[in-house]
Amino acid sequence: MRIARFTTGDDPIYGLVDGAGEKIAEITGDPLYTRIELTGRTYAVDDVRLLAPVIPRSKVIGIGKNYHDHAKEMGGEAPTEPLMFLIPNTAVVGPGDPVVMPSQSSNVHYEGELAVVIGRMCKDVEPEDALKVVFGYTCANDVTARDLQKSDGQWSRAKGFDTFCPLGPWIETDLDPMDQPLVTRLDGEIVQDGHTSDMVHGVAELISHASKAFTLLPGDVILTGTPAGVGPVEVGQRVDVEIGDIGLLSNPFVRP
Repeated sequence: MRIARFTTGDDPIYGLVDGAGEKIAEITGDPLYTRIELTGRTYAVDDVRLLAPVIPRSKVIGIGKNYHDHAKEMGGEAPTEPLMFLIPNTAVVGPGDPVVMPSQSSNVHYEGELAVVIGRMCKDVEPEDALKVVFGYTCANDVTARDLQKSDGQWSRAKGFDTFCPLGPWIETDLDPMDQPLVTRLDGEIVQDGHTSDMVHGVAELISHASKAFTLLPGDVILTGTPAGVGPVEVGQRVDVEIGDIGLLSNPFVRP
C-alpha cells in the first residue's frame, strides 16, 4: 500500500496511491494515528501537490557511514556499530520542494537514502521484532553541508538546515527493505548506483540500535545511510533519488 500526503490548495489530505502512481484515492484521518476510510474522491497525481509523506512530530535519526564503499570514499572504515545523529524535523520537505542552499556553506552534497517510518511507540526492540514497528518506507535525500561537517567537528548544523531532509514521494508499507536498488541522479546523470543489501547494518539492526537509545514514536524517521557516489550539487541543479519499489523523489536546489 502506498500512502501519500498531498494538497489541492487547502489543508493536507492523505490518500492511497495506485500501483501505477497515477491516481490517489482520498482517505479520512491520519493513517499513523487513526482509522482510515475511503471518502470516494479520487485525484490524478499530476493534479495535486505532493507533500512530505510524514512530518516527524519528534525526530529524524540519521545513520552515518552505513555502506562500506561510502565509508571508504569518506576516508575511513564503516563503524562496528551504527553511527547515529539527529536531524530536526524542521529540515523535512516534500517531493518537488526546493532545497535552499545556505550562505554559510560552499560545499553542499546530495546523499540518496532509504528512510524508515516508525509506526508504533517502542523501546529496547530486539532485531527479530524490529520490522513489526515499521509503518513503511520512503525515499530521502540526506543533504549535507560537507565543509561545515568538517569544520564543526559534528553534524547537527551540516545536516540540519531547513529543507535539508527531503522525503517522498509517498510511503510504501509493503516491501523488503533489504532488497531495493537505490539510484541517485544529478540533472539526469547517475551519480549513485547502490543496493540496500550492501548496508553494513541492516534495517532491523538500525531500528533495534536506535530504540535502545531513544524511545521511538509514531512518525519518527530513520535514514539508513547512503551508498558511494556522494558529491556536490550547485544552485539550479536537480537531484532525483529513486528506490525500487517506492518511486522517485525529486528536488531542485535554489538560492535563499
